[in-house]
Formats: sequence, structure tokens, C-alpha cells
Amino acid sequence: MRSLFAGLTTRGRAFLAAGAATALFGLAISQPTLLSIGGLLVVLPLLSAMVAIRGRYRISCTRDVSPTRVPAGQVAVVSVHLGNVSRLPTGLLLAEDALPYELGSRPRFVLDRIEPGGSRVLSYRVTPDHRGRFTVGPLQLRVADTFGLVRIAAATTTTTTLTVTPAVTSLAQATLAGTWVGEGGSRASSAALAGEDDVVPRPYREGDELRRVHWRSTARRGELMVRREEQRWRNRATLFLDTRAAGHAGRGPASSFEFAVAAAASIGVHLAREEIDGEFVTDVGMVRASGSFEDVLLDTLAVIQPSRGRELTSGLADFPRKENGLLVAVLGHLNAGQAQELAIARPTAGPAMALLLDVATWSGHHFPADAAAGTSATSSILRSAGWRVATVTAGTPLRTAWQALTHHYQSAGWAHAAQADAIPVDPVPASPGPAGPAKGVAR
Repeated sequence: MRSLFAGLTTRGRAFLAAGAATALFGLAISQPTLLSIGGLLVVLPLLSAMVAIRGRYRISCTRDVSPTRVPAGQVAVVSVHLGNVSRLPTGLLLAEDALPYELGSRPRFVLDRIEPGGSRVLSYRVTPDHRGRFTVGPLQLRVADTFGLVRIAAATTTTTTLTVTPAVTSLAQATLAGTWVGEGGSRASSAALAGEDDVVPRPYREGDELRRVHWRSTARRGELMVRREEQRWRNRATLFLDTRAAGHAGRGPASSFEFAVAAAASIGVHLAREEIDGEFVTDVGMVRASGSFEDVLLDTLAVIQPSRGRELTSGLADFPRKENGLLVAVLGHLNAGQAQELAIARPTAGPAMALLLDVATWSGHHFPADAAAGTSATSSILRSAGWRVATVTAGTPLRTAWQALTHHYQSAGWAHAAQADAIPVDPVPASPGPAGPAKGVAR
């Protein structure tokens, strides 16, 4: 009985009060007509409440999110399927889906009725601006009668998780210099041009050079096929991300940490789509999870937070030591000792590249004044150990930074390109450094 009165609207309570008063007045003056009218006014909201309560628990709800993992700034479509599993039609339904504030305002829907055994699909779009893992739902339902006398709230139990990854930037394809492992860039190029049978073709992707088209496979498959310029070290890559809070500056989406996360996501996806097996390592250690490299990387970066550690030791311990492979590091601010530690931690074979963030340009008020000098010293230490380094400032497009890091250059022409892009790019020196002989660069 208490639930009946709890669902009455202001109009329903007014009907009930007016009906009771009319019935009492008609009983007092012995007027059957007034008694009947009062009884009708009392019974009508009570009957509406009983019907609404019955319909409250007879509605099924399922929800689909497509896609379940979406980059920040992209659209995801949420579809809510409502079904009436009772033998009676529902009354007026007011539906509101619960959303975290990061996904926008809560969508609201009005349904006149759902026939017995019928269903309705409610769809809406969300465009998340920030990465994270968010719970969509549950759906809040309010069952109302036609007269507006009763409105009973109910909630479904079904929820769905939407994973928002960092925004992924499409990076230019580039053949990284094979001479860094002593094989010579001409070997890969000659294989691509001569069309040797051991060069496995793959479908053409936008940005591939037409000179790499494998015409025999194209004729056989009926679609453009290009040669993979396979090199020993390109079969494997290690992606390292510096997540130390002490190594970054700025706040929110405009911080150097968020830039580093987006850079790691874009580079990792780029490597994965080049069919390179990868491993993801942070300053905390290697990320070990089941699934493909791309899936593990994006799921991890969707929820990653700055670490409280101040050193890179735990992460560097998980670097491959003797395997050939590419090493790409996205770095925050490092002191001289940390830079030396990172420099000697690179694998014994294979190229090593670093995007070094000049974090002082993200927030000059919350970082030491000599941070720029420290960034330059870190760059010099890494270059001496055979790394290719691109120093990136706030406002630099990631695509430009990647081109600066991977571009095949000649010393004269590259100096002009680097100056035009306003990115300090440090070539690998020809002379040996303190941490071992530097690797040559293809000319």
C-alpha cells in the first residue's frame, strides 16, 4: 500500500484528496451522487498506480555500444533495446540512461506505449573528449499513466563499459634505416626493386610507394599488393613510455604527460599495423597481459596514470638485451644520471629512437628554470650512445615529430628541414660515444 501512494504525482494526490473529501461530504449529507463521484476520484489514481507497478518489473533491457573501444574525439553509438515481456501494454515510459559527465549529458526518451511482446530501440551518440574506461548505464525508467496521476521510477541492472583510448594520429610510413644494425640499406631496397620471391607481399595501404608494388601477386590476387621490406630487426619492437609524474609538467589534457600517452598510442598502433611484434614497457615495468600488442597497448593507455616513482630502473630492467629489434622511447624530463642509465640500456643490436619532450615548454611555472639545458644534455648523452633523438616542444604536431625522427636525411638537406619544422632533431654522430660505437646512418 505504501508503494501505491509513493508513486502518486501531485495530480494523483490531489485526485485522492478531492475524492476522499467529496465522498465524506456526500456521506454526511446523504447524497449518493457525491459519494459515487468521490469514490471514483479515489479509485482512479489507485488503479493507475497498480497498473504502473505491474508494468515496472516487466520490461527487459539490453544495451550495445559500437565500438566498445573508441579513440578520444571519435563517436560511439549506444543502442538500448527495451522489450515488454508482460501481457499488458505499458503506459507512458520516460527513459533516462545514466552517463558519467565525461561522456556528456544524460539522454532522455519518451515512449507512448509498448505493446505486449513488443520492443523499442533507443539510440544516441557519445563523443568522449578524454581517455578512460567508463560505465554506461543503468537505464532509469519512470512508468507514467495516461492521466498523469502516477509516475513510478525503476532502474535496470544492465551496464556496458566503454573504453576511450588516447587519440591516435596516423603516422607517415617510413622505412627505418637498416644500416643501424649493419645490414645496409641497399639490401632491402634492392630486394624490393628486383622482386625476389622471398619478399612476402601484403595488400596496398594508402601512403605505400608505387615502386614497391608486387605485380605478380597483384595479377594473381586481383588487388594491389606491395612488398614488405623485411629486415631482421623490424620483426620486433619495444615501446617505452616514461610515466613519472616528476618527469612531466602541465595539467589536464594539455599536459606533457597526455602528449606522451597519445604519442605512445600512435606509435604503437603504427608499428602494430606494420605487423611488427611489440612489447610495451613503462618506467614501472613491462605490461604483461593477454591479447595482441595493439589491444594491450590501447587498453593500458586508456587508464594509465602518472606514476609516483622518480627513477627508470624498474622499466629498464625489462628491456631486451640481446635480441635484434627496434626500440622507441617517449621520454619526459631526465637528469644526467637517468639519461646515462637509459643510454646504456638499449639492446646490443637494432636501432634506438627517442621522442624527448622539452617539458618546460608545457608549463614554465611549475618546472625548474634550467630544464631546457637538462633536455639538451639528455639529448647529447643519448646521441653519444647511438640513439636518434627528436626534441619536441609544446604545440609540435606529433606527425611532424615522427617524420623528423624517421626521415632519411642528408646532413645538409636535413638541417634545413629541421629548422623549417622548428623541431630540434639530433642526428646520430659518426664517431664512437662513451657507451659504445655509434651506428652509422644511411646516406
